[in-house]
Amino acid sequence: MQHSIGPTRSIMIQDLRDILFLDIETVACEAEFDNLSERLKVQWSRKANFLRRNDNSTDEALFKDRAGIHAEFGKIICIAVARFVDSESGEPVLRTKVYAGHNEKELLITFKNMVEKLDPNSLKLCAHNGKEFDFPYLCRRMLINDISLPAALNIAGRKPWDIPHLDTMEMWKFGDFKHYTSLDLLAAIFNIPTSKTDIDGSQVNAVYYDSGDLDRIKEYCQRDVIVLAKLFLKLKVIRLNSELTVLMA
Repeated sequence: MQHSIGPTRSIMIQDLRDILFLDIETVACEAEFDNLSERLKVQWSRKANFLRRNDNSTDEALFKDRAGIHAEFGKIICIAVARFVDSESGEPVLRTKVYAGHNEKELLITFKNMVEKLDPNSLKLCAHNGKEFDFPYLCRRMLINDISLPAALNIAGRKPWDIPHLDTMEMWKFGDFKHYTSLDLLAAIFNIPTSKTDIDGSQVNAVYYDSGDLDRIKEYCQRDVIVLAKLFLKLKVIRLNSELTVLMA
């Protein structure tokens, strides 16, 4: 059944243009625990004591498995973004771009420059679990790399209701604080093709350091941000008049 474009839908479609969907991929800051400075080795060992479960995992093993999810011991190697833009027919299409590289500072500066070209008065950032992971991770790694934060991420001291960040996991919770719901699970529920066709997030560190395959990670990250944008449409019950077209740069 086709749905006509009414005033409410038109407003919702227009609002899509103000959203920058994003997904980041992170790895440990070094390939091996032994490559850390002595000060950081001590700090990781303290962190590992909290992370260690009822097993005999060493600090070295935990570093490979878990360091990438902690901004103090990890780094960003890939950022995928997507925005809805108008097609010639007036129906929105999704345009994606991936920023990736081994030099984290250069990567973050490039990302920051892109964000600062967008209108700060209307821009909204959206990620899955972004408020707990992507947004603070980006901020922390920028500061560690001596990069000032763009206005869209410089939220210190702002009231929660004044922060223009969207989080699809939070949207799904409806105030429930008990559970983490993965992007892949929500994709399955809403019948969105999975992004986990080749690798998943738990394998990124090994693919980066053991295989050196950054292109494979870029493709995975880009698939993730496409799933994110499609999920947002589902959560907002925005029905397009035709199948979503994705333009990948």
